Amino acid sequence: MNKINVMAAATIAVLAASVPAFAQSALGASVSDLSGQIGWQYDPLFYDIMVYVFGTMIFAVFLLSVIAYWIRKKGLGTSDEGWVSELQRHYEREGMGLLPEESRK
Repeated sequence: MNKINVMAAATIAVLAASVPAFAQSALGASVSDLSGQIGWQYDPLFYDIMVYVFGTMIFAVFLLSVIAYWIRKKGLGTSDEGWVSELQRHYEREGMGLLPEESRK
């Protein structure tokens, strides 16, 4: 009985040691097959396109930051129209839009 346990343990050890090697070779083959279908091995212009896409994204972020800065400094439009200043004076005179403890009434 002892000999059968030793042989079973040896068989399980051999199978356990061979499975990761098989999995590694299968995984390595699938990764190399996949990298042959996409990426720089398949498309000679891969890096050119990636630089173009990355540059476009960086330029978009730069352009949006310039627009945000312009809006922050200059505003969306002018408020020098007469009715806007008259409405603001009315709100200040009547105390409208203030918190209850800040109101004039």
